[in-house]
Amino acid sequence: MPTYNLKTIGVVPGAKDFIDIVLSKTQRGTPTVVHNGWAIQRIRQFYMRKVKFTQQNWNEKLSQILEEFPKVEDIHPFYADLLNVLYDKDHYKLALGQLNTARNLIDRVAQDYIRLLKYGDSLYRCKELKRAALGRMCTLMKRQGPSLAYLEQVRQHMSRLPSIDPNTRTLLLCGYPNVGKSSMMNKLTRADVEVQPYAFTTKSLYVGHTDYKYLRWQVIDTPGILDRPLEERNTIEMQSITALAHLRAAVLYLVDISEQCGYSIAQQAALFHSIKPLFANKPVLIVVNKIDARRMEDLADADRQLVDDMVTEARKISSGGAAAMAGDGADETILMAMSTLNEEGVMAVKQVACDRLLSFRVEMKVAGKRIGDVLNKIHVAQPRPRDGVAPGSRPPVIPPGVAEARARRAGGEIKKTERDLQEENGGAGVYSADLRKHFLLENPEWKYDIMPEIMDGHNILDFVDPDIDAKLAELEREEAELEAQFVAEGAMEDDDEGLTEEQQEDLRAIRARKRVLVGEHRSKKNSHRNQAVLPAKLANARGRTAEAMTRSLGALGIDASKVVDRVRSQSRGRKRERSASKAHGDEDGDVEMGEEGGKSKKRVHSSKSRSMSRGRSLSLAEPRPGSGLKDVAQRNKGIKMADRAQRRMNKMAKVGESDRAIPTKMPKHLFSGKKPGHGTRNRR
Repeated sequence: MPTYNLKTIGVVPGAKDFIDIVLSKTQRGTPTVVHNGWAIQRIRQFYMRKVKFTQQNWNEKLSQILEEFPKVEDIHPFYADLLNVLYDKDHYKLALGQLNTARNLIDRVAQDYIRLLKYGDSLYRCKELKRAALGRMCTLMKRQGPSLAYLEQVRQHMSRLPSIDPNTRTLLLCGYPNVGKSSMMNKLTRADVEVQPYAFTTKSLYVGHTDYKYLRWQVIDTPGILDRPLEERNTIEMQSITALAHLRAAVLYLVDISEQCGYSIAQQAALFHSIKPLFANKPVLIVVNKIDARRMEDLADADRQLVDDMVTEARKISSGGAAAMAGDGADETILMAMSTLNEEGVMAVKQVACDRLLSFRVEMKVAGKRIGDVLNKIHVAQPRPRDGVAPGSRPPVIPPGVAEARARRAGGEIKKTERDLQEENGGAGVYSADLRKHFLLENPEWKYDIMPEIMDGHNILDFVDPDIDAKLAELEREEAELEAQFVAEGAMEDDDEGLTEEQQEDLRAIRARKRVLVGEHRSKKNSHRNQAVLPAKLANARGRTAEAMTRSLGALGIDASKVVDRVRSQSRGRKRERSASKAHGDEDGDVEMGEEGGKSKKRVHSSKSRSMSRGRSLSLAEPRPGSGLKDVAQRNKGIKMADRAQRRMNKMAKVGESDRAIPTKMPKHLFSGKKPGHGTRNRR
């Protein structure tokens, strides 16, 4: 039997939205441009594809809706009857049947029009056939608008229904309105059901879960039931009747003996006898509630007799008569008293109900046909009495330590826990738990021995010198003596009495310069990570000027005038004519010599070698080792060959041989917008 998850059903769109979704998908999923010059066969295929694509979309969407909604014949009878109560099974099946019919009609329409499109003789006729096919499909879906709206309402209501498992362990609470079913539900589970002092606060089934004997139990709170014929009961009451009829659960029939719910005990007993056929083959408990307001002992004889009659009937019908065979001792397990206000007896009711349901389920499995297969796989070993040993002659052996502990506990001795020790010794954060006192060692005196520290397989204590403290003190003393000696020598070095006035001035200047250099070095060392790198052209910002160089070198007794003049001459604009001193060198300038002495190197006039006039190192420098060039002449020859190879590319406006760019043949800025003058042509 398939199990449906009612919360995963997809949204059912309305008729108009459904049409927009499918037609939009057709527009995006098929070609949209057709030309009159195409062959007629190609035009037919173009429009046949659109019709087929639309038909497939309708089929997929409708099939998904029909598959997601549960089928009444395939689901559990509880859910089938619940669907009938809430949504009218006939209306529900009719809506799904109409969608199924619409799906078949759309498939037939697509098949007919594809057959007609095969004989289309023009673009216009094929287009009109496609238009007619899509129009008939949309007309069919427009007629399904009410069915789609109804199914969407059903889906929304189904998604809010509780997830009830019909086959799991279940406790079912039933009775008149306001007898305390929802209050008991809140006490037994973590559910939060609304509780109000008026009738029919609970209008649908509510599910909660609780744990008992390491098992998960399902507790269902049902709406109140009134004592009237079945055909007069409304939808709220029929939900309770459906749950009682189809769920294999332990039924807890709640009775308000205080009559604060507005119904007398006689009316509640009449309701029990009216719906008792629904309790057949189920464990039934009569739970008397609100004993905080009225005790069982305070009941009148007539009311007490009514309660006893309910217990007798419950014993007869509960678990197929098993409770009746148990005798009078079963009254305690059938009639229970509690109060949901002060929680008196609530847990006892839960325990009894769960135990009875467990035993009932075991009996049902044993009575089933599959129990033989299970018993054949189980072997229970039974112990046999040994020869010469009388039963009971071997008492159990209790260790002495356990016997002493029992005696101390019986004498009133209370063992202190770690929490008690913590509170006695300063509290949390001050007390440190002693973990060694629980060590199990051969000699208890070893518990607090210092544990050796092992590193690389060796005990560190083996390498510790016992005289380490004395040696450390001796080293500290020697260090103090050396420090004092160093301070004395520094004082002697600082003695400037043997220097002349000029030497002392130079010494002070040297020390000042040293302090400046040390400070700059420390500043760079500490802040180089946060300091941006300045380009060479901003070197003047750091004081690296010709005047600064003259001052610093002059202070050292070096004449820097010629260097300054050469720098200034090279910084000026280059003249067209060159002097002989520049070409051949003089005492201020460098000489550019070839391999044979004073001859200057021959100039290479090419597009790239023209930069030699600006920087001779570009063309006259020796080739880089490993570049494959023998000398400067071979390098310049390569430059010429590269220039000649690039000329053809330059004429074609190419960057190089790998340039495959195709320029725009009609630049948009030249061929868009309105024409100049009074023209009316607009190319946008």
